[in-house]
Amino acid sequence: MKLSFSAEDEQFREEIAAWLNDNLTGEFAKLKYRGGPGDEHTFPQERQQWEKKLAEGGWTCVGWPKEYGGRGCSIEQQVIFFEEYARAGAPGRVGHIGEGLAGPTLIAFGTEEQKQKYLPGIVAGSELWCQGYSEPGAGSDLANVKTKARFDEASGKWILDGQKVWTSLAHESDYCFVIARTDPDSVAHKGLGFFLVKMDQPGVEVRPIEQITGTSEFNEVFFDGAECDAQDIVGAPGDGWKVAMGLLGFERGVSTLGQQMQFQNELDQVVELARKNGAGQDPTIRQRIARAHAELKIMRYNAMRMLSGQSGSDGSLQKEALIYKLFWATWHRSLGELAMDVMGPECEILEGGPYELSRLQSMYLFVRSDTIYGGTNQIQRNIIAERGLGMPKEPRVAAK
Repeated sequence: MKLSFSAEDEQFREEIAAWLNDNLTGEFAKLKYRGGPGDEHTFPQERQQWEKKLAEGGWTCVGWPKEYGGRGCSIEQQVIFFEEYARAGAPGRVGHIGEGLAGPTLIAFGTEEQKQKYLPGIVAGSELWCQGYSEPGAGSDLANVKTKARFDEASGKWILDGQKVWTSLAHESDYCFVIARTDPDSVAHKGLGFFLVKMDQPGVEVRPIEQITGTSEFNEVFFDGAECDAQDIVGAPGDGWKVAMGLLGFERGVSTLGQQMQFQNELDQVVELARKNGAGQDPTIRQRIARAHAELKIMRYNAMRMLSGQSGSDGSLQKEALIYKLFWATWHRSLGELAMDVMGPECEILEGGPYELSRLQSMYLFVRSDTIYGGTNQIQRNIIAERGLGMPKEPRVAAK
């Protein structure tokens, strides 16, 4: 991945920057810099309308092939899109799970029938998705899922029973991709299926999980006889692990550059506050700000290196990608701590509930979860050691 862009790329940058400048106005002006970590509860309906506005302008799914409704943008242009989107302060995307995870997975592994059924709604910004991976006993250990799926010959449908947890935006989603066990006698990563499940149906219950921020981005989802058509399994029964791992490759994809621009916006806010309230005169604070700035640059360069090693349409990445989640999650948690220290001790005291948190207070509380979801820091270190460095696997204690 080169660290400079062609004249054509820069023209593309001007096009998206101008579109955002012209459209983040009027009814959408209030959405600027909203909907990020810990702020996903703000303006949900308006941000769904923004998703459709993006679709009208042809700015959803820019990296998808043109035959599936995307722009077919190069990696360089995708990087530019996500950077300019965040630089403009455009709101957090409510459709990012469909666009960044479900869609690319269907393009890579799905049937043509599945692509024609599900991709248009994602491109149009009219259908939202959530991810049914984690369970109470299978968080970072995805291979331990207990949710079951059985095929009912009489109805010709798959029947799902089980529970998922920490399901982001399930309360707003139309569909969920679900990992479930198709072979009840299977263990670990064998005998799994990858299912496409409609949320608005009998047998699906969503219960919000109230977080320390007072909001409920995460949910529990219960499947009690929920159904999906026979054609709504991606791959064959038993292929679920392969599809799930391919999806995780897309999760480490080009949108990470947009995530970093959002981090830059947060760091800029911390720096501005430090200048205003005098905290920047403290040499320790100044040193921590400088370190945060330097590490964010390192994060960018490593992401560019990571993307340059992307191999194939199945989302697979080279070993450099293994360090990314651990690095950004730890960095973001430290930024939240820096923000609190810049705000000063009074930011830790509120009059009482129900209370309103500032953006930086909410960010500090929410980023505690960054080192947990998407694979805990401990799991990430194991992955680096075992898959990246070839070290012996961690001993597992056999069940009694």
